[in-house]
Amino acid sequence: MPRKIIIDTDPGQDDAVAILLALASPEEIEVLGITAVAGNVPLDLTEKNARIICELAGRTDTKVYAGCDVPLQRKLVTAEHVHGKTGLNGPKLPDPKMELQEKHGVDYIIDTLRDHDHGTVTLCPLGPLTNIASAFKRAPDIIEKVQEIVLMGGAYFEVGNITPAAEFNIYVDPEAAAIVFRSGAPITVMPLDVTHKALVTPARNDAFRALGTKVGVAVAEMTDFFERFDKEKYGSDGAPLHDPCVTAYLIRPELFTGRKINVEIETISDLTLGMTVADWWGVTDRHKNAMFMGDIDAQGYFDLLTERLARL
Repeated sequence: MPRKIIIDTDPGQDDAVAILLALASPEEIEVLGITAVAGNVPLDLTEKNARIICELAGRTDTKVYAGCDVPLQRKLVTAEHVHGKTGLNGPKLPDPKMELQEKHGVDYIIDTLRDHDHGTVTLCPLGPLTNIASAFKRAPDIIEKVQEIVLMGGAYFEVGNITPAAEFNIYVDPEAAAIVFRSGAPITVMPLDVTHKALVTPARNDAFRALGTKVGVAVAEMTDFFERFDKEKYGSDGAPLHDPCVTAYLIRPELFTGRKINVEIETISDLTLGMTVADWWGVTDRHKNAMFMGDIDAQGYFDLLTERLARL
């Protein structure tokens, strides 16, 4: 039985690859719908980009909903400096023809969880957690129905990528992250500690390009684009491919290792706002609320990506 998932996303090139991987893997994953949130770029671009990706995959039947356009309590911080003006800079992709659904993304999350049996829907947030937190605040009854939340966000040993202490997705809406991490729902976290080990080296990007398909070439062009920024920043031989770790985990969980720990979100300090304070060494008696991944079989991950993207 494939896992039923809702992808909550702010595409972003790496979000795009995560969505493509999910749509290419129907044996393991059934994408019920995609909800867009403001993050890497504003909402009008993230919902459009989500539809562009579905069309690229040939999956115009996928339902895309627009969610929250601002964080719960803060001004929106975006990341055009990484992803380009559109969020999908790199390939030239046509504007989408498929319609945006009329229902608000938060209503869609609430209604879908209420309509499904307990423990049968997994939430896969790839951006700030505004939509998920809004749904939990408005409809606390849905929290216990969630099978699992598998999210890309946070960092511990790798610290921050938008401030010295915080990872971008959590930093954009720390209050939302705090609500989600305190919700009691089962959470699996793909932090920078994992994603920074999943580097798109030239050889791995050549493998995408060599697929020779529209999807393979577009993915290679996307990773080429944001790689320029990341290679300069990290001094590494490739850019981390963050968000597909979420969908890869649903397909091959054995690619990842981590431990169940307590994770708290800093929402008060100016200095460390948005930090994921991860009790990796178990030095507090705080409740263990998250499976926090620490390592990845990077080659296995890229082999899976290349094999699945070849199907589209």
